[in-house]
Amino acid sequence: MHIPENYLSPQTCGVIAVAMVPVWVRAARHMREEVPRQKMPLVGVAAAFCFLAMMFNIPLPGGTTGHAVAGTLVAILFGPWTACIAISIALAIQAVLFGDGGILALPANCLNMAFVLPMCGYAVFSLVRRRQARHAGVKDGGSGSSGLGQELRAAGIASYVGINAAALCCALELGIQPLLFHDAAGRALFCPYPLWVSVPAMMIGHLTVWGAAEVVFTVGILGFVRRVAPDFGLARFGGTGLAGASDDVGAQPAPVRTVRAAGPVLGLVAALAIATPLGLIATGDAWGEWSTADLATRVGYTPSGMAHGWEWSSLMPDYSLGALPSWLGYVLSAVAGVSLLLIAFRLLSGASTPKVDFGPRDDD
Repeated sequence: MHIPENYLSPQTCGVIAVAMVPVWVRAARHMREEVPRQKMPLVGVAAAFCFLAMMFNIPLPGGTTGHAVAGTLVAILFGPWTACIAISIALAIQAVLFGDGGILALPANCLNMAFVLPMCGYAVFSLVRRRQARHAGVKDGGSGSSGLGQELRAAGIASYVGINAAALCCALELGIQPLLFHDAAGRALFCPYPLWVSVPAMMIGHLTVWGAAEVVFTVGILGFVRRVAPDFGLARFGGTGLAGASDDVGAQPAPVRTVRAAGPVLGLVAALAIATPLGLIATGDAWGEWSTADLATRVGYTPSGMAHGWEWSSLMPDYSLGALPSWLGYVLSAVAGVSLLLIAFRLLSGASTPKVDFGPRDDD
């Protein structure tokens, strides 16, 4: 789902960028007001899970590859607005430092993976958790107790819906390009695949393999975090077992406690970073992320907007570093990306509030 440079027209990128500005502004305000200072660095840890998940490429028959995002995971732990900022920063690092996704296409990639994915995933998660709570309340006399297993089932359903919603948005953005931007001969100026090609091509992989990978990453990491560091993230409902659920009028929040077991979570981040070379096993490119030469071979011509488009020279293109072995470049890239995320959210902790009021908001 990382849309490369010049697959979208400058007009499309500009419109999406304008639309994303108020989203980022609101998301930053929510994050500043909702995440206490002592937990802001942990948002960087959650963002690192997204960054690393996107490095594990998974192949499909035919040479196409894809990956998980783990965006719903961050939304469950810290809320969807904070997830929007966290994933946006991760995507910006990928685009600028590693050339994974275009610079001009960054707002579109953020729209899909940092906004649509966590918002849809979080909405489904909240809906399922409420249904689980009502069902549990009937069975146990109204206490509304709910266990980790139910939370993980809700997270699995939510993450599957979230990544497929993001994939559909990406397919629509790519598919409208040849309909809106073409020359007198009818040849596309940018992405040459229309909707009736882009939508099934994107959705088949995400409805099957990559959607399943998203569920595995989300459920696996969330289950680990809940067991070894139950205070990691924001507990929004006290005593109901609905950790990570959205705010309700009249709900009493659990106190924000200092995380005492973040060490094992950081250990998991380190283990995933070391394991990222597994993503090199998948050969080929993700659908819609081909070079202009490969695209010309596929469609018979090079769209002029892509041939004369703008290109960014990243420092570590495709997570490589000079003549170093590919696996070592991948590990160093993972370490660099994770380190930048941890530093960024450590710095952002200075702008967050020491205490948080989890009461209802007027604009929620």
